Amino acid sequence: MFTSQDVVALRQKTGAGMMDCKKALEASDGNMDKAVDYLREKGIASAAKKALRVASQGIVESYIHLGGKVGVLLEINCETDFVAKSDPFKTLAHNIAMHIAAARPTYLVKEDVPSDVLEKEKEIYRAQALNEPKPKPAAIIEKMIDGRIAKFYKEICLLEQDYVKDPAKTITALVNEAVAAIGEKITVRRFVRYEMGEGLEKKKDSFADEIQDQLDKMKN
Repeated sequence: MFTSQDVVALRQKTGAGMMDCKKALEASDGNMDKAVDYLREKGIASAAKKALRVASQGIVESYIHLGGKVGVLLEINCETDFVAKSDPFKTLAHNIAMHIAAARPTYLVKEDVPSDVLEKEKEIYRAQALNEPKPKPAAIIEKMIDGRIAKFYKEICLLEQDYVKDPAKTITALVNEAVAAIGEKITVRRFVRYEMGEGLEKKKDSFADEIQDQLDKMKN
């Protein structure tokens, strides 16, 4: 067993987030040393210690898929030009760009989601809960909404998404592993995804319309 003070102590010792520290203590049955090892193995502790350092170098990675139908531009930063030119860093950038092409994230992090978009989703989930055959207490409904919003974030935010090549880890975990292996702070700064024809109004001709066009031509 462990207490909230143990979580705080582990956070101060490693610089990892509160939830990561809690998970580490749960996985190690409250043993502080094992919890530190757990965070180091996950690349979380080393990533957190580097979080305050400046990542001003990096590359812009491009990825084209489906014969030019989908394209991605990704800016990913590191601390030195040496690392920016290294194969492990380039591989990481390539893999994340490929993930973006496949997973179609809309935002980078949760904080980027506009409040109006978030509120609209909450209203939809709340209406769904209220329309269920068996009404639930308001407190239960709010917990359900929180759970669905967490799932919503995982669907649309890049760093929350499960990595397409290994769904057991998130993109954040993938980056943290690279931080631990490379030894520098790494930041996914921004991205843009293009899909050919996206946003264009496509012509939809029905069979009936085709027949009518033929009849009109015969009349003329």
